[in-house]
Amino acid sequence: MDRTERFYKIEQLIRSRGSVSFAELIAALEVSAATLKRDLQYLRDRMGAPIEYDAGSNGYRFGQQWRGAAHELPGVWFNEAELHALLTMQHMLAGLDDGGVVGRHLQPMFDKITRMLGVDADEARELTRRVKLIATARRRLQSDCFETVGSAVVQRKRLRICYRKAGSKEVGEREVSPQRLVHHRNAWYLDAWCHASEGFRRFALDGVETAALLDQAAKPIALKTLEAELDRGYGIFAGGTPQQAELLFTAEAAAYVAREEWHPAQQSAWLPDGRWRLTLPYVDDRELLMDLLRHAGQVEVVGPALLRKAYAKRLRDAAASLGA
Repeated sequence: MDRTERFYKIEQLIRSRGSVSFAELIAALEVSAATLKRDLQYLRDRMGAPIEYDAGSNGYRFGQQWRGAAHELPGVWFNEAELHALLTMQHMLAGLDDGGVVGRHLQPMFDKITRMLGVDADEARELTRRVKLIATARRRLQSDCFETVGSAVVQRKRLRICYRKAGSKEVGEREVSPQRLVHHRNAWYLDAWCHASEGFRRFALDGVETAALLDQAAKPIALKTLEAELDRGYGIFAGGTPQQAELLFTAEAAAYVAREEWHPAQQSAWLPDGRWRLTLPYVDDRELLMDLLRHAGQVEVVGPALLRKAYAKRLRDAAASLGA
């Protein structure tokens, strides 16, 4: 019986009998007295389990405040490697959580994970310093709006938002049925059904000036329907008629580009000379062109003709700006 099984067994014995003696626990768990003492101390000190010794019954029981209540010990147990991974994920979450909106709700859980690992706060911070997230051009948003939007997505409620489009000074009011949150290139977006335009829209959350949760239920939409409408483009751009980009990477670039996923629906093939052909859908070429410029000189845009022409113009403009 491993430690996890022993923890469950201790909880089950105390819950079913009310009080269990030290000898009975040793017999049931088939462990030494030293091991049982360590298990009980771990449960109390690191897991916050309300186990106490009762001299009257000469046994262990749940504390007074838990008697008669539906108490159970924590239902998920982790080994040391898993705890390290969770602390790393905490640090990664903090990098996405601008304003600490999510973090302040999850902090009690991560504090408990730290106690489970048996390290103090300074040691836990030292562990997370071994992971560095570099976020460039992060787009900041209002934390209260993020929290309201997140609640609407989870509760399946409608939202009234005041939204400013990128590059516009005008703010318009929309009533939307939130469907999901999207994080892309250091920015958050809301995929929703817009009741004014009767269609799917993707809203950049940094453009949301105010957000109010409404009592009305959100329009129910199947996730497959949402994905078919908003995930068929390249990157964050959605809507419109998809086109297929055909790209040809040099053998040198293919050595690492072939390990990347540019789009879930991409298709690729190796050519006899070591080059790599990649085809993928897009509905708006702006983000695709930006990524192609990272591989300037190592990728050829085979088609469509308009994309090939736009890429050639971007290359000329980039060369001209460098020469200026």
